[in-house]
Amino acid sequence: MPTFEYAPAPESRAVVDIASSYGLFINGEWVDGHGTTFKTVNPASEEVLADIHEGDASDVDLAVKAARTAYSRVWSRMSGADRGKYLFRIARLLQERAREFAVLESLDNGKPIKETRDVDIPLAAAHFFYHAGWADKLGHAGLGPDPQPYGVVGQVIPWNFPLLMLSWKIAPALATGNTVVLKPAETTPLTALLFAEVCQQAELPPGVVNIVTGARETGQAIVDHPDIDKIAFTGSTGVGKMIARSIAGTRKGVTLELGGKGANIVFDDAPIDQTVEGIVRGIFFNQGHVCCAGSRLLVQESIAEEVTRRLQRRLATLRVGDPLDKNTDVGAINSRAQLDKITQLSEAGEAEGAQRWDNGCPLPDKGFWFRPTVFSGVTQTHRIAQEEIFGPVLSVLTFRTPQEAVAKANNTPYGLSAGIWTDKGSRILWTADQLKAGVVWANTFNQFDPTSPFGGYKESGYGREGGRHGLAGYLKGSN
Repeated sequence: MPTFEYAPAPESRAVVDIASSYGLFINGEWVDGHGTTFKTVNPASEEVLADIHEGDASDVDLAVKAARTAYSRVWSRMSGADRGKYLFRIARLLQERAREFAVLESLDNGKPIKETRDVDIPLAAAHFFYHAGWADKLGHAGLGPDPQPYGVVGQVIPWNFPLLMLSWKIAPALATGNTVVLKPAETTPLTALLFAEVCQQAELPPGVVNIVTGARETGQAIVDHPDIDKIAFTGSTGVGKMIARSIAGTRKGVTLELGGKGANIVFDDAPIDQTVEGIVRGIFFNQGHVCCAGSRLLVQESIAEEVTRRLQRRLATLRVGDPLDKNTDVGAINSRAQLDKITQLSEAGEAEGAQRWDNGCPLPDKGFWFRPTVFSGVTQTHRIAQEEIFGPVLSVLTFRTPQEAVAKANNTPYGLSAGIWTDKGSRILWTADQLKAGVVWANTFNQFDPTSPFGGYKESGYGREGGRHGLAGYLKGSN
């Protein structure tokens, strides 16, 4: 039967006004950084979007001093109800400017507009709404009768969910009475800088939120600053270990949300069509740039052939291309460096004997692109089954018994996420209890809500973000 092609449905760039260059946001004002400038590019076209100032140690020091002053003179003295009003105001402004943020996120990150429009921006606003409600109720959160904030919090966020990770960090920090110095990822700083405009528009007191752009050296200056009371980091396990070593022996608190190699376990009684959709969402959502992605598919042997066949058929329908096209399912890889890593690990999978297949779709001439890819015949010893690829690459393994599924799922240094697909509630509960993962989804995957805590075990970090448990990470003595 003939297939119908989708006509292009591009979102307009006209809703976004990108400046030619951006400085740092310190003490409520824009200032030039003392470091060099660097460029942020559109990964779908390699077009330079803006020049970004890099903050050095002196800029971080200015930001920390501004945050300390704001904390001691204004924010810590303000009632929780009044702090909550600012968070509610920020949440409403994010909703009012949602289209602008969604387009800018797609341009700077490469993810499809339908994801930024329907997931990233609404969830970012929801985190501010949710935490605004907690601001005057902290004494009733089960965290002690009079919980106290740390003070000044240094936050470093990744490039895969730039605005959403900012909201995960800033909303609970402000709700609990802390002030913030935040560094966005160097490849995706633009929505964080637009958020600084929202802080001004909301008339947030100067110094409560400071945004210092830069690369690894800037982040290290935040981690090392002696007047920062707590570090919150989301990113790779390697960098997380470096941060843990840097603050060892200091008084600083820390929350680390690191890498993952999530297992998606499919039992023989699972609803196949629903499961295939969950598999696709689990690994190809956001180009696989998800720390909790279901990058290891464990399928019971009796249905492995059928699941694989239906998965191949579903992959053929995925549309790869312009992130601003509303029909696009899979956008661009965020950077050349990340594309090289994905390519290298995929080549290693082939060299080690796994069978590779993809949907064979044409790729644009410019930009950083990788087809949604599946490896079958994968064993536990393959690098693609052990290392975090952080791209649209799925490894398929099989199992015979529930005990074998759990053993294979837990055979990884990570412990962030897992999924279970079965019709039996008792099997869901038994399996979830056996899995060493911080988040376990049942008959779904990659579902997030600000009321639910998120975090991992082992080399996936420690601490929780979201929900009542996430508040504890920003209150002294509550971790």
